[in-house]
Amino acid sequence: DAVATYKETRNGLIGLDYSTKFSPWLAIGCISPRYIYQQIKKYESERTANQSTYWVVFELLWRDYFKFVGAKYGDRLFDIKGLQDKSIPWKKDMNLFNAWKEGRTGVPFVDANMRELALTGFMSNRGRQNVASFLTKDLGLDWRMGAEWFHYLLVDHDVSSNYGNWLYSAGIGNDPRENRKFNMIKQGLDYYNNGDYVRHWVPELKGISGGEVHTPWTLSSASLSHALVSLNDTYPSPVVMAPEWSRHTNKKPTGAGPSARGKTGPSHTPKQHKDRGIDFYFSKSKNF
Repeated sequence: DAVATYKETRNGLIGLDYSTKFSPWLAIGCISPRYIYQQIKKYESERTANQSTYWVVFELLWRDYFKFVGAKYGDRLFDIKGLQDKSIPWKKDMNLFNAWKEGRTGVPFVDANMRELALTGFMSNRGRQNVASFLTKDLGLDWRMGAEWFHYLLVDHDVSSNYGNWLYSAGIGNDPRENRKFNMIKQGLDYYNNGDYVRHWVPELKGISGGEVHTPWTLSSASLSHALVSLNDTYPSPVVMAPEWSRHTNKKPTGAGPSARGKTGPSHTPKQHKDRGIDFYFSKSKNF
């Protein structure tokens, strides 16, 4: 019955049932999208049909979409200029890339997701969107470096979905909104404001309570000392500082549980989704 609440849980970060976890089996052909579709239709006829059951089918359609993108563009999926043939001065700074892939950027929400990927081969929908935006928009690194790292580690890797999504994140894919960028601090606070996800994967920050774990560099020396955190020793300072982060550093909640948004996710009806284009680009390749 988790399918009946999928739309409300799909932005989760911890646990088993917030997403379907079909993606590894889809990726290697152990289960087919048609079979999943048929079973959902059976469930809808026998139990309930709602936006959540619709949403799982919708995400399957995204997988089909990227298959067609791959068939149309072929090797251009791997071209540094992308599908738009756009020249961007990407960097190939290996120090920055290694910090990103090893989960030691100094940005806890990014680091937690990258460590989960390295240790499990999986990352949530929300995490994939954020770490891709961080690599391409905050670090300015060659998007192919990130795509290849995902290719190497993901247990649910699908060529068309992975590279199509990274092209989108880099601003050279199918969507014209090339400057779309995620705010790492806002995203962490919106989707897991209590910080449990960060403390789970970045144990060196476990002494920092509540939402303050998302921005340890803003804490006083006394607070850091109390939490047994020493910046640039036990945990690094951020490798970059995005100006938009400052809008949220003084608004960190300290609640005991996920925010309402983190629990339920954004609310968009199927009709609205038509206009949102590829906004949910990463959900097709992994959270499923």
